[in-house]
Amino acid sequence: MASNVPKVLFKNGTSVPMLGLGTWNSPPGQVAQAVKDAIDVGYRHIDCAHVYENEHEVGEGIAAKIAEGCVKREDLFVTSKLWNTFHRPDLVQGALQVTLRNLNLKYLDLYLIHWPVAYREGGELFPWRPDGKRVHFSDVDYVDTWPAMEGLVKTGLVRSIGLSNFNRNQVERILNIARIPPVTNQIECHPYLHQADLTEYCRQHDVTITAYSPLGSPARPWVKDNDPVLMDDPVVQSVAKRHSKSAAQVLIRYQIQLGHIVIPKSVTKERIVANLDVFGGGFELRAADMQLLRDLERTGRICPDSFSFGHPHHPFEAEFRKKKR
Repeated sequence: MASNVPKVLFKNGTSVPMLGLGTWNSPPGQVAQAVKDAIDVGYRHIDCAHVYENEHEVGEGIAAKIAEGCVKREDLFVTSKLWNTFHRPDLVQGALQVTLRNLNLKYLDLYLIHWPVAYREGGELFPWRPDGKRVHFSDVDYVDTWPAMEGLVKTGLVRSIGLSNFNRNQVERILNIARIPPVTNQIECHPYLHQADLTEYCRQHDVTITAYSPLGSPARPWVKDNDPVLMDDPVVQSVAKRHSKSAAQVLIRYQIQLGHIVIPKSVTKERIVANLDVFGGGFELRAADMQLLRDLERTGRICPDSFSFGHPHHPFEAEFRKKKR
């Protein structure tokens, strides 16, 4: 099936589908089928990460569709991310090679530094301290990691490089030293958390925003019973009813109209199909709809990375200290 997903151009001229399939927190044993279903219905952008521990399943799904002749490798845009325990420059290429083996690919379209915080190097993804609440840190500075990321582009193993979960000052530090500038900053973005200052700064410097958790991540492992559910918000529901669309479709369309790439996660075929059905058919949020959703801002961060509090490069800790005052 041909994809009808519009594309954006990164600063380096790379063309990227605005809607992709997210794979974070996807249950084991279901990811390969989700990838196959997504490709069948027109997705051409798959977002992965080493820490999700399911890249081998993503690779199975991609390989199956290529073998069937449904797509060619060059039809797909595949993203992955450098995990926090591999920030040391001499570890970067090895980390990428593990991801490429798991995905059964020869190159990535996009590789991101997953977080600006570095963890103690070693075999554990999360090198927990004895209290089990925080991790051991590494003193590697992400500005020293970036040249190693640039080296991956020069080898042809990666087509584009970028950032994830970097705050404004951190993006600026990278831009100040980069020979190959980051093409995107993948951040949490939804009507409860717009990060407007950050997104505007990135826009001014041609760093495209990729929005994760656009639906409010209702199935996140640490959700509490009394946490607000974005898709149940009366404003979101009223906009959805007005357009005869689901809340999820409204929230995805919202990001598209903000000019963001958006990567909703699902392993359910019906939802994978529905999440794609936000283009054409006259579906467009009106200016008043956009304003209603914008007004839902509550700085409601879903992914605070609290077990990295205390790290000198934590991107949000100052924000949480300010809230407590």
